[in-house]
Amino acid sequence: MSFWGQFRRQQAVLLRNRGIAMTAAGGALVVAVGATVAATTSGGHETLSNAAENGRAVSPQHKAARPAAPLRLVSVTPADRASGVNGASPIRVTFSAKLAADSPLPSLSPRIGGNWQISGDSAVFTPTAGYAPGTRVTVRVPGGIRSAAGEQAGAGGVLAGGHKVRFTTGSYSALRLQQLLAQLGYLPLTWTPASGTTVAATDANAQLSAAYSPPAGTFSWQGSYPSELTRQWREGASSEIVTGAVEAFQSNQGLTMDGVAGPEVWSHLLKAVAKGANNPNGYSYAVTDQNSPETLTLYHNGRRVLKTFVNTGIAGRGTQDGTFPVYLRYDVTQMKGTNPDGSKYNDTVYYVSYFNGSDAVHYFPRYSYGSNQSLGCVELPLNPAKTAYKYLTYGSLVSVIGPEA
Repeated sequence: MSFWGQFRRQQAVLLRNRGIAMTAAGGALVVAVGATVAATTSGGHETLSNAAENGRAVSPQHKAARPAAPLRLVSVTPADRASGVNGASPIRVTFSAKLAADSPLPSLSPRIGGNWQISGDSAVFTPTAGYAPGTRVTVRVPGGIRSAAGEQAGAGGVLAGGHKVRFTTGSYSALRLQQLLAQLGYLPLTWTPASGTTVAATDANAQLSAAYSPPAGTFSWQGSYPSELTRQWREGASSEIVTGAVEAFQSNQGLTMDGVAGPEVWSHLLKAVAKGANNPNGYSYAVTDQNSPETLTLYHNGRRVLKTFVNTGIAGRGTQDGTFPVYLRYDVTQMKGTNPDGSKYNDTVYYVSYFNGSDAVHYFPRYSYGSNQSLGCVELPLNPAKTAYKYLTYGSLVSVIGPEA
């Protein structure tokens, strides 16, 4: 065979072998690709765990929906059976997970103004104006409250069963009563709140909260008063000073004057604070000294406005020492009774302020003043009696000191 013939035969063999190799490689490629597709699409889906094991990301639509964990009640504030609770404080019900935005909410009995709001894992009730003292409150937490996780998963995350929590509100503070009476001018002291503790006068719920839990502050005497008055003051405690102030407030509000700060007084007091309805009469105090010569000294808003000679009770009809609030007043009235000799009297008297039983500060004509001459009253000359009557309004305190006849 010629040289050229041998060359052509060798080329043909080479071409034939190369074609077989390429065909085999192509077949292997097809098999490999087919295996990959089968692994990806076998059965039409793949579980999340298989995907994790294979190290491949799975799109959200391929994840299987699993029920969320059941929702649990963690706490309620105030706690069950709590007493002395601030009736104006928020009520918080906390759960084991964040709540769904449209979840059912707890309820309260008795009902009051306010609203529930979802805050993360809690439902919080904020009152418009809270509960009165001594109120027994029930918080009902219904079954079916749902978590945000349950809403997203489309199942689970539900509170099973219902729960009830009961608590009782406390009492209003005697200290806060004093603060408000001083603020409105019914006490011989002023009150200044500590920095950052001012309570807005028109914020009803803040004022109610302070009635349970008073803010810090400082009392200061208004001007100058004698020790017969100042030594009676007890911060945060009852005293004749507070009783007189309450009676003065009750008088100005058209309430029954008994000196007791009950629910009606507190209701009117908080409204008066909101309106800025200060004491229109100011603060007056009188002290009668039975040491000879007998005198009455009158103070108003921290300054002395009158000092005059007076007469007090004779032996057997003496004027009792002590401090008493004015409870009855007359421009003019008749005083009737029995004299020490058994005769009767029926006297017209003027500018009368009763302060202790039948004892009163009033005008009565006498030849002289400064000794024991009356049947228990504190008798003044005419012009001083007019002045005293102007200042000694309902609730004003009258102290009597010195030796009784």
